[in-house]
Amino acid sequence: FGVGIASTKPPYILSNVRDVYSPKEGGIHPREAASHHAKVTPTVLREALRQAGLSINDVDGIAVALGPGLGPALRVGATIARGLSAYYSKPLIPVNHALAHIEIGRLTTGFGDPLVLYVSGGNTMVAAFAKKRYRVFGETLDIALGNLLDTFARDAGLAPPYVVDGLHVVDRCAEDATRPADLPYVVKGMDVSFSGLLTAALRMWRNANTERPAICLGLREIAYGAAVEVAERGLAHTRKNSVLVTGGVAASPILRRKIEEMAKYHGASAGYPPPSLAGDNGAMIAWVGLLNFLAGITISPEEAVVKQRWRLDSVEVPWR
Repeated sequence: FGVGIASTKPPYILSNVRDVYSPKEGGIHPREAASHHAKVTPTVLREALRQAGLSINDVDGIAVALGPGLGPALRVGATIARGLSAYYSKPLIPVNHALAHIEIGRLTTGFGDPLVLYVSGGNTMVAAFAKKRYRVFGETLDIALGNLLDTFARDAGLAPPYVVDGLHVVDRCAEDATRPADLPYVVKGMDVSFSGLLTAALRMWRNANTERPAICLGLREIAYGAAVEVAERGLAHTRKNSVLVTGGVAASPILRRKIEEMAKYHGASAGYPPPSLAGDNGAMIAWVGLLNFLAGITISPEEAVVKQRWRLDSVEVPWR
């Protein structure tokens, strides 16, 4: 659960406070995540205000992510935002979670009109802006890149924790490999598919006939390679001069290096938000909430309805 405060003046992000839900075993349990969010809300909100040097009365509006994402967790945020908006008589501002990842990346990199590779636990897509909204050129046909890495790590017994000293445990495991295992690579046009790769990697892991670091290296190289390939196709198609990688997986130094090499080959720049703003965070919601507010986009508390499958390409972006 995260709360951020944004301003129209530099440094733009005044605070960014998170309390991350980490299940003791298994994947994300939506109800447990929602319970965690509700429990930590007062502490996170107070700390965000303290870091910004503000009181709640100084805030001009309340922004809330209404989707896409897990329904129970989103509903906690919507309930809290509705309550704050009503109690303090503040405008309520809807924010698309995917758009927030992109716009915080544009803010921190300074890229005006980049090709976007959005890679996270719930999303994998290639997009670019045209005619008042982001157009999706390619996406995952099944599971997201972050979901692939985390599910493999968990089922293989490598996690939790999933990230150690800035590296995903799959990347850590791959460091001891001399060559990658042979695993399926699926790119269809500009779409990717990772479910078959996950199944094959776990089957190989359980059979124990292949060195385990080799499996991790094969999984990583194929997954990152597919993401880079569709980004490269998008770059060639759109002829942009910059590539923005955003979302939680954008924190991977290995994926960053691969994107940088590809972008350099095409004479383009590559960039990404800092790790604190790459994964889910309240600052990105606050920033897009501010942009929406300045564009006159507000809703009533009754309209703050969660949309778990709120697609990026359905959202108009009036400030661009």
